[in-house]
Amino acid sequence: MVELFDRIKANPSDMNLMSTNIDVTDMNAAVFDPSHSFKGSIAGLHEVLRRQGLMEGTWCLSDHEVLSPGQAEEIDRVIREYPDLTDDAFVRSFLEKDKI
Repeated sequence: MVELFDRIKANPSDMNLMSTNIDVTDMNAAVFDPSHSFKGSIAGLHEVLRRQGLMEGTWCLSDHEVLSPGQAEEIDRVIREYPDLTDDAFVRSFLEKDKI
């Protein structure tokens, strides 16, 4: 995402950013869960952080804060379809440095 931000700053009128905009919107929909009135938003964020190794689980303060039906599969899909929109490599690098 840092690279995308740098691209936007360098050339905000880049027409290729329009297709990237659609991809980001799709990814945000998987994580923030608008199709279920955003009920899985917190759990969706926790799931992404868990997958990256930044959290051990998706626990929330309320037992009602869970992934919506099909949300985990949607997160799988967008990560698979838009790997360039994840910061997994950056997080992995950070976690490796933190172990030292």
